[in-house]
Amino acid sequence: MSLTEKFDSVTVATKANVYFDGKCVSHGIVLADGTKKSVGVILPATLTFNTGAPEIMEGVAGSCRVRLKGESEWTVYGAGESFNVPANSSFDIEVAGEPYHYVCHFG
Repeated sequence: MSLTEKFDSVTVATKANVYFDGKCVSHGIVLADGTKKSVGVILPATLTFNTGAPEIMEGVAGSCRVRLKGESEWTVYGAGESFNVPANSSFDIEVAGEPYHYVCHFG
């Protein structure tokens, strides 16, 4: 997957999704074909996210460590790298230093 730098012809939710006391902030977007995604940033923290639908988390800037549900090892991801999270699962993410900017691809 190449690094996503922009989306054309999208609808953007103007109200942000704010999680974990502001440590994660994202905006939902809908592409012209109806595909839903979110773009956001995670500030330095260690957080646990739950998923309903499968997700592909694409790093745009910064880096993070991720541990998927059921795994004991952490994996580092940076800009231009992505990780997959199954539906009805969870993952731990740790950001240290610079914020981690991402695109979340649903489904």
